[in-house]
Amino acid sequence: METTRIWVVAPSFRDVPSFLTLRQRLLEQFAQSPNTQNLRACFVLIDDTGGFDAEVERLRELPDTLTITPPFNLGHQRALVFGIRKLLPEISDSDLIVTMDADGEDRPEDVPRLIEPLLEGDHPERRLSVALRTQRQESFLFKLMYQIFRVMFRFLTGTTVKSGNFVAYRGWLARRMLLHPYFDLCYSSTLISLQLGPVMVPCARGSRYEGRSRMSPLGLFMHGVRMLMPFTDRIAARALAIFSTMMALGLFTSLAVVCIRIFTSMAIPGWTTFTLLGFLILSVVAFGNFVVLFAVFSHSRGISLAQVEDWKDKNDGI
Repeated sequence: METTRIWVVAPSFRDVPSFLTLRQRLLEQFAQSPNTQNLRACFVLIDDTGGFDAEVERLRELPDTLTITPPFNLGHQRALVFGIRKLLPEISDSDLIVTMDADGEDRPEDVPRLIEPLLEGDHPERRLSVALRTQRQESFLFKLMYQIFRVMFRFLTGTTVKSGNFVAYRGWLARRMLLHPYFDLCYSSTLISLQLGPVMVPCARGSRYEGRSRMSPLGLFMHGVRMLMPFTDRIAARALAIFSTMMALGLFTSLAVVCIRIFTSMAIPGWTTFTLLGFLILSVVAFGNFVVLFAVFSHSRGISLAQVEDWKDKNDGI
């Protein structure tokens, strides 16, 4: 009988010591937890320096650890996708996959609870278990900016993302979802955008094992933008509704002013002309945005389903 493996996949950017600490603490947790004692642990570090971190060589001596090196720096989100896609031929449908940060902010003691929904019930291979952040240990400025981002994200997409890279699923699900092109944009938010009905597991955010985050303010901003990208369809649909309403309001107001001028003797204030002109310009702009966003919406839908026929289930006879 084939042994079920648990693959722990973590991206790293010059943070091998933290990964080694994470590995050791996970091994301790796996030995203690009933959920993981019968699983064989396989650790995977994705070297997001593109091969420029010499300390990665230390990991090649570990029999339970693999290293995957992208051709260049991809960022932690895309590096995760790169690594898992490379691993897919080695992963069986019953294997467990846990993706997490290597720096300690995703706590090893939460892994047994995270994989618990994948070990019980009907069709556990179809479940996605996601860590729900309940507590953060950042500065006041970061928390403030994060709350602003959450409000903006909610307004644009109609949902919120309170999770990061800390998720777990079976190889069966990975083989079906990881090839979706939205994962080329952002890993964490795509997991939510695909509406797979994730099981949310409350997990507090831990403290870094050592050093400081290398994520710059620009990097954080770009990460926020990328998180919005998998929700292009929702953003486009909401924007289409708003711009359509603006265009209809502008045309209706313009028509009302013209009718008042022609068919009644009511005096129209001078500022009405400027208001009318403003509404007309607003209508034209709204119509232009309507066309552009409709094109973006239809294009994104086409890309998301492109070449889907090329995918083959190993159980299919075709």
